[in-house]
Amino acid sequence: MQPVHLPPDNPTAHFTGPSGEFLVPTKCGQRENRLMSIGTIPAGSPPTVRLSNRAAKRSRAWLKWSAAIGLLAVVAWLGWSFLNDKTGGGHANEDLLTYRVHPMDLPITVIERGNLESQINRQVMCEVDDFRSDGVHGTPIVWVIPNGSSVSEGDLICELDSTAVQSELDEQILDTEEARSAFIQAQANLENQEIVNQTAEDKAELDVALADLELAMFNDEQKGSYQLEFEAIQRQIDDLNNEILAAEMNLKLRRNEKVGIESLFKLGYAGKSEMDRSVLSYLQAEGDYAAKLNKLQTQIASREKLIAFDKKMQSMELEGRLRTSRQNLKQVLVTNKAKMAQMQGILTSRTEQLKKEEERLERYRTQYAKCKIYAPQDGMVAYAPPISSRDSEIAEGVPVRPRQHILSIPNLRSMQVQTSVHESVLDRIQPGLEVMVTVDAFPDRQYRGTVKSVAVLPERSYYSDTKSYKTSVTIDEEVYQLKPGMTAICEINVNRYSDVNAIPIQAVVQRQGANWVYVEQDGQLEKRQVSVGPSNDQYVVIDQGIQAGEFVVLNPGSIQSEPSSAPEPEIESLGDTQQAENLVATTEQPSAIN
Repeated sequence: MQPVHLPPDNPTAHFTGPSGEFLVPTKCGQRENRLMSIGTIPAGSPPTVRLSNRAAKRSRAWLKWSAAIGLLAVVAWLGWSFLNDKTGGGHANEDLLTYRVHPMDLPITVIERGNLESQINRQVMCEVDDFRSDGVHGTPIVWVIPNGSSVSEGDLICELDSTAVQSELDEQILDTEEARSAFIQAQANLENQEIVNQTAEDKAELDVALADLELAMFNDEQKGSYQLEFEAIQRQIDDLNNEILAAEMNLKLRRNEKVGIESLFKLGYAGKSEMDRSVLSYLQAEGDYAAKLNKLQTQIASREKLIAFDKKMQSMELEGRLRTSRQNLKQVLVTNKAKMAQMQGILTSRTEQLKKEEERLERYRTQYAKCKIYAPQDGMVAYAPPISSRDSEIAEGVPVRPRQHILSIPNLRSMQVQTSVHESVLDRIQPGLEVMVTVDAFPDRQYRGTVKSVAVLPERSYYSDTKSYKTSVTIDEEVYQLKPGMTAICEINVNRYSDVNAIPIQAVVQRQGANWVYVEQDGQLEKRQVSVGPSNDQYVVIDQGIQAGEFVVLNPGSIQSEPSSAPEPEIESLGDTQQAENLVATTEQPSAIN
């Protein structure tokens, strides 16, 4: 295998094989790094140091070989271990792997596994009510599209039995027409009542006006009916007085004529007939005179009666008629109002009845239309699973209840990942953080994502006390060939540290609560205590203890433990103690990470 050297002028160069893993073995005392796995070197990838599968097998073979010959060199090794315990270091093993420390940018990420699901998952529910008239509990499915089928928006995906709805719809059409007929009749009655009321009101107002005018005409002192009647009687009296004077003069004439005829009769110059005619003329003149006097007395009595009684009676009668007409007008107005209110109430009742019948008709029409269910969006059909053991699988002939979930149509081009984060890193995960998503089925693809939400309460678990919080990560680009339920890996970018000294986490060991590294200098190993900072799943920041350009041992487990009077705990690599980090939160804006 051709060795590949790390460029000394580019301390941040890195090497990655097709499997994503590489090995940098370095012999102590030399400054060369050799690539142990064949692969490509993509620019811009973060520095990574890992053992490949082939290197791991060689390492295990080497360990077996070392164990075989280690027994032969135990005495020499004990001497070296004693010197190393005295000096804090020792000669370096030429088979140790080392890593050169250099400033680098270290991204802090949290990696979690989860399952894919659609961001836009439209549930299709049964919106048809259960009509018990058909004797079936629920509405049977007549036809349903096969599970897993791809559909476009507007495609027919399910059809429910519409027989019971059609029967109710037919009856409701008749009820609605009857209600509309009653409404039209009530409307006509109201319009007719308005005309009748107006007629009655006009007549009552006319009666009031006539009564008022008649009373005014009676009370007029110059042209009133009373005054005219009084003047008519007075004229008759005056005429009778004139006639009486004429009758009186006629009576005197007839009397003188009678006396003269009687004198001539006595002298014999007039006959008996002439005397009788004179007597008759006298008697007629006397009777006419008496008659004229009687008429005069009658007219005078009529005038007195008119003044004393008739005037008051007629005035009272006219005033009473006026009052009666006014009361009749009020009664007409009240009656009209009551009749209008009655007709309006009937019309309102008929209107509401028609409205209810039309609403019921529209409801049945809507129910009938909803017996055919169409796809609300593009996607893949997924049958709803049974909620309980009493529920049946979605299939043709199976009745479904109102508001029962029939199937879902997820949008397969807009996906998200449902995962969980551990409570230890919950405070660092905020909505809005960038995420790189990889799907196990397509490991060569990466998708950009964003933390959408983090649960407030932990997920319930009856088998573990570990607290994890459900987290939603949206994929911010259209995807293809991804299916709900696929396993995805989310690498959440929590923070990024620039220009720091970071080393692979397997180079750090822990003893008695302290962190140590083995540093190779001039062919000698030096055990040095360090102060560690933030870390990800590959590198850890060294705040104090080492400098850029120094070489640290990557496989400290290959170094034998120093002898000691008190037993020391077994060397524990920091990389073996990294816990899986889980994060969750729910805010619209990402919070700053201190």
